[in-house]
Amino acid sequence: MTSPHIAFNGWFWDQPNTGSGQYVRRLLANLRRVSPDLQMTLILPPHITAPDELPQDVSLVVTEAAKLRGNLGKVWFEQSTFPQMVKRVSADIAHVPYWGPPLSSPARLVVSILDVIPLVIPEYSRGMMGRLYTSLVSAASRGAAHVITLSHAAAIDIHEHLGLPESMITPTYLAADERFHPRLGKERDEAVRAKYNLPDRFILSLSGYDLRKQINQLLLAYTYVVQAEGDEVTLVMGGKEPEWGTPIFPDMRKYAAELGIADRLQWIGHVDEDDKPSLYRLADVFAFPSRYEGFGLPVIEAMASGTPVVANEIAVLAEIAADGAFLVEPGSARAMAGALIALLEQPPLRETMVNAGLGVATHYSWRKTAKETLAVYEAVMRL
Repeated sequence: MTSPHIAFNGWFWDQPNTGSGQYVRRLLANLRRVSPDLQMTLILPPHITAPDELPQDVSLVVTEAAKLRGNLGKVWFEQSTFPQMVKRVSADIAHVPYWGPPLSSPARLVVSILDVIPLVIPEYSRGMMGRLYTSLVSAASRGAAHVITLSHAAAIDIHEHLGLPESMITPTYLAADERFHPRLGKERDEAVRAKYNLPDRFILSLSGYDLRKQINQLLLAYTYVVQAEGDEVTLVMGGKEPEWGTPIFPDMRKYAAELGIADRLQWIGHVDEDDKPSLYRLADVFAFPSRYEGFGLPVIEAMASGTPVVANEIAVLAEIAADGAFLVEPGSARAMAGALIALLEQPPLRETMVNAGLGVATHYSWRKTAKETLAVYEAVMRL
């Protein structure tokens, strides 16, 4: 079979700190490694004029100035500009690597639905525009030749909420980059500790602060850790802080003050991607209290870095982390606190969890993700 020409929607290319941005960058780079002859074209919106980290021999199309800006500009790019460019470059497959496919495509359409948060958690589709967009991309997804997602748990949600047949949904797991390692790059650790003024011992939270991340569970759990550990262990909160006090971003600083732990937390804000491996390695425990994920990549990154993980036993984490993480009852602050304290106070348990996590993390690789994605392209071309 002749290698197909794939055109990619590059809307998130300039956002490497987001899940969608990381996904499209890693996917293209590893598709090139596993298939040197694959013809790929990256179609960028007009606001990305100087893309970085472009893989070798990937053609680039930067579209003309947008007729609309903001969210409407994004919809215009997805529904009009991207399909026009797909036709212009004569691609065989149009791959939208996030949940934003066009209703009509001149080429076979593959869409990566990383999660269906707006359908699972109603608060994420508040307002008329949010509901309209969710309805639009839901309808467009039903016209795809194939859907790629990140886990079997996510595939079940897509099947249930979008009504797509299981046969047209393929899970392809993500992976931690090679830089997430217990030893490689360790020489940078102390410089990163100084950069963020990190304490000697700490629990790390590294995520967004939206409602589904359930940071309130971790903050309440930490009150029990304080009772057991006193001032010995700090809770370090990594991630850019939002505008607090909205339906999607409840005020966690205010909640910490109400719990009486505000002076025991350290908020370090945005974390540079290059610093994340060191941050994981320096932490005593990584806590991930999310109630819903399409995959949960930070859990794999922490395990690959040799850091024990405490997380909620939601379907996707039970699937991808298995016995490599200490999974607790979702929403239970007491259960999370018990797991954190056990890992802090019992070195043999900590060592067991570190080794188990490292073992699980080795099961995932971007090369495997790329191979499985390539197999989807080949199957779509046979339709």
